[in-house]
Formats: sequence, structure tokens, C-alpha cells
Amino acid sequence: MVGGNASSATDFLLAGLFPGSRHSLLLNATVVLIYILAFLGNTLLIILILGDARLHTPMYVLLSQLSLIDLTLTSTIVPKMAANFFTGERGISWVGCGTQSFFFLLLGMSECLILTLMAYDRYVAVCNPLRYPAIMSPRFCLHMVSGCWVGGSASSLVHTVYPLHFPICGSREIQHFFCEVPVLIKLSCEDTSVYQSVVVVTSVVLLVIPFGLITASYTLIFLAVLRMSSVKGRRKVLATCSSHLTVVSLFFGPNIFIYMSFTSSHSPEQDQALSVFSNVLTPMLNPLIYSLRNKEVLAALQKLAGRCGAS
Repeated sequence: MVGGNASSATDFLLAGLFPGSRHSLLLNATVVLIYILAFLGNTLLIILILGDARLHTPMYVLLSQLSLIDLTLTSTIVPKMAANFFTGERGISWVGCGTQSFFFLLLGMSECLILTLMAYDRYVAVCNPLRYPAIMSPRFCLHMVSGCWVGGSASSLVHTVYPLHFPICGSREIQHFFCEVPVLIKLSCEDTSVYQSVVVVTSVVLLVIPFGLITASYTLIFLAVLRMSSVKGRRKVLATCSSHLTVVSLFFGPNIFIYMSFTSSHSPEQDQALSVFSNVLTPMLNPLIYSLRNKEVLAALQKLAGRCGAS
């Protein structure tokens, strides 16, 4: 055990979601409702992609992975937050905190890479359409997806084990509603400036560089769209790409702010608000963003609804 009593069943206390707010019940209930909608929406999108042969393409394989990540990410943090609030128990064990932090980082890092691959997929489809089947082959897609999960696992393991070994001399209360690295290192009585620099470097590799690659991909895509003679084709490409860019903005914006700046530069309230936006609200919006402007997904949904109605 780190900086605590080995016989203690609870090694950390979670402050919860906006603990000082007079509307904490309403806020927690709202987050739980958003979580339920996110869970149902992403589950439905995965079912649609798996159940419709027309959606068995690289773009939708990557989209199903994004939905799986969002579904699991919200399930990693919201149920524990809700259980603590509605039971009054704020404790989380050292192992529980490490496990939650590991899966949160794993899923977050994997999502960075998946969004980058989705941008590359659209770049190849628009700028090199004749070579698309050869480049985005099933084997290549499998390797890409596997690489995202393996890379995310390795990085998250390092950034879970190392912060938990910092000694804690004072309060063990985490000013957040789940265990997250920037908040955990605030508890340490050691100088963590070197590790904070490591977090910034990792953020550059997993946030800034992917965001730059995505931006470059869509710059080339928009230049290619401007050269298209078909108005219908241009609209289809812009509809698909605008959906992806919306998701990219919702995900990368808050996370770059959280992980690229030192933890002392923003308050617990800011951390919590950005976490709710990025890790709860955005996973709920993603299925809507991708389905409402996507004719293939809407057609699959109508087909599924028809089957259910017939049965």
C-alpha cells in the first residue's frame, strides 16, 4: 500500500461531482441520465454495424470501435460516481482507483488513435479512391485497431502505476468524481514537476500530434472536395467529414486543456466540468452526430426497426 494503512479497506475518498453545489442531486441525476442515453445509443450503433452487411467497411469498423470505447469509457466512471453519491459512500480502494485510472487512460488514449485512423480512412477514400480497397484492406484495418488497443494499454499502464507510487502525506481526498492522473498527483507531498513534464510530453504524442495529423488530413480532403465536379459527391463527403470533425473537436479540445496545462493552473470545478463534457456528454452525442447525417446508418436503423415491427 502507498502512504496508507495496509489494513484500511478504503485508501482514497472521492469528493464526487460538484460537491459544493446546492443542486448536486439534480447534477448527478442528469449525468446518470446522459450515461444511460450514451450506453443505449452506442450499443445500438454497434448492433447496427454488426448486423448490416452494407456497413462492414473500414469506416464503420472504426466507428464501431469508437462506440465500443465510448460505451466502456462512460461505464468506467459513471456507475461508481452514482453509487457513491446515492449510497453516501465516498471511498475507493487503492486497487479500485488504479483499475479505474488504467481503463480510463486506456480508453482515452485508444480513442485518440481511433479518431486519427478515421481521418486517415477518409483521406484515402477521398484523395486515393482507386487505391482505397488495397490500402484499407481487412488485414490492415485489423492491424490498425489492434495497434490502437496495444498502444493505449502500454501507455496507460505506465501512467497508472507511476502516479500511484507517489507518497501521500496529507488528505487522501481526491477532488474529482473518479481517479484521474492530473488530480491524483495533486495529493502527493513530493515534487511532481518532472512527472508533470512527462505527462505533457505524452500529451504531445497522443493528443497534439494526432490532432495535427487529423487537421492535415482534412485540409487535403477539403482541397480535393473543391476540385470535385459532382455536387452530390461533394455534399456526401462534406456530410461525413463534418460529423467526424465535430467529434474530434468535442474530444480533443477539453483533453488538450486538461493534460497540456499543469494541474495547478485550473480548479477542481474546471476539471470536473471538462471531464463531464468530454467523457460523458460527448459519448452520448457521438451516435447522434454520426447517425443523423449518415444515410447508410439511418437505412440500417430503418431496416432493424422493420424487422422488430414484423416480429
